[in-house]
Amino acid sequence: MSKIIIENQGNIAVLTLNNGSTNAISQELVDDISKALDEIRNHAQGMVLCGGNKFFSIGLDLSGLIGLNRSDMTDFWHKTNQFLLDLYTFSLPTVCAICGHAVAGGNVLALSCDYRFATEDEKKIGLNEIKLGVPVPYLADMVLKQIVGEQRGIRMLYSGEFMLFSEAKQMGLIDERYPTDQVRQRAVEKAAQLSVLGNQAFSAVKENHTEEIKRRYEKNQKAKNEAFLDCWFSEPIQRILKEASGRC
Repeated sequence: MSKIIIENQGNIAVLTLNNGSTNAISQELVDDISKALDEIRNHAQGMVLCGGNKFFSIGLDLSGLIGLNRSDMTDFWHKTNQFLLDLYTFSLPTVCAICGHAVAGGNVLALSCDYRFATEDEKKIGLNEIKLGVPVPYLADMVLKQIVGEQRGIRMLYSGEFMLFSEAKQMGLIDERYPTDQVRQRAVEKAAQLSVLGNQAFSAVKENHTEEIKRRYEKNQKAKNEAFLDCWFSEPIQRILKEASGRC
């Protein structure tokens, strides 16, 4: 069963996460989104990424990943970061519609889109990786600072605290907020508006905007991803992750 649902609204593809109530980022979800990006690129003019109303996404599927050996986890981690890079550099306009909590990897998914539209309900967003003993992925670290600024980004990364959507809007992490029943449609309208500008021009502007982070990631990805995996597989962090996986 696919972990995503794709619907077309005019020339905009709406991709909805469909991996249980928490939309945890599993190996299957990564594979399904990776394949979907190729399909959407060829058949749509823009994309909206949606999750659930309780959880947009809770982040990594700890319960499913904690049992992987280093070789399998390395494969998953490289695939995950490649799909996030593909989403971040996606040639079409992308808008994230966030109606539920978007924490850890869920926040990372949202960062990878061009815009983030969220509910007016006070859900939470943030990057708590440091509290689990692992760094925020290198790519997400760079993109966060690009969006909210170096100082604010560092404070988020160091604290590992979640924040309410109202706080996230104030710091620029969220672009717009609407009533829950309007978020998806507003996101579709934004993607459609951007697509009217012409995909060739939009793609060129986006390439200029993303090329430096892409270059830095591709240059340093091996060492940075290995540093993440060293933390992940250290004995004390394995204990923390196993405890956290039991709470998910």
